Amino acid sequence: MLKLYYNLISFNSRRVWISLLEKGLPFELVPMKLDGDQFQSEFLALNPFHQIPVLEDEGFVIVESLAILDYLEAKYPTPSLLPSNPQMLGTVKMIELLTLTQMMPPMRPLMMDWMGFSEESSEKLQEAKQNLAQVLRFFESKLADRTYFGDQQLTLADIVAGTAIPFLPSLGLPLEDYPRLKDWCDRLMTRESWKQTQPTAQQITKFKAQMKALLSQRQ
Repeated sequence: MLKLYYNLISFNSRRVWISLLEKGLPFELVPMKLDGDQFQSEFLALNPFHQIPVLEDEGFVIVESLAILDYLEAKYPTPSLLPSNPQMLGTVKMIELLTLTQMMPPMRPLMMDWMGFSEESSEKLQEAKQNLAQVLRFFESKLADRTYFGDQQLTLADIVAGTAIPFLPSLGLPLEDYPRLKDWCDRLMTRESWKQTQPTAQQITKFKAQMKALLSQRQ
């Protein structure tokens, strides 16, 4: 059986988790607290880079969320999470990569500030928001009037971007200026896979307290 090492608050973990649910695959969840368990020898034997997610499939181990998603699509192609149309496929892959390369980096300082231990200046935080706004404008234009980034079909682009964008209002970036993206987010939130993987407010609060405690110990 497939085995996913994950954390509830991890965007990277959640995108794999959602894909497994959308494909209807049986799998086992292995929670990682990230309180040092990622440095234990058993886990380092799976991923020497001590990061999540990690997927095990009948003895085969794969790390890095986008690689895991491509692996799942190749080995378990039904239902497909990639469009067959070349232009739609190009759009899907573009959105996936832009989420990781252009959206996640400016999200990090805002996440640190949200968790309560940011050392970034207000100017740097505002710059991060401006960078994110540029990405959102581009995504808004590429979504156009389609239901999903792959037209009427849920794709990996929706899963990758859809685990990050809905969180932006919590970081001070409301989506009202991006009506197509907001409607898209609302559609995603109605899917059972998003509901099942959404961390509760209590779980988020617990995670923030845990991270603050770990940071204070290191200091």
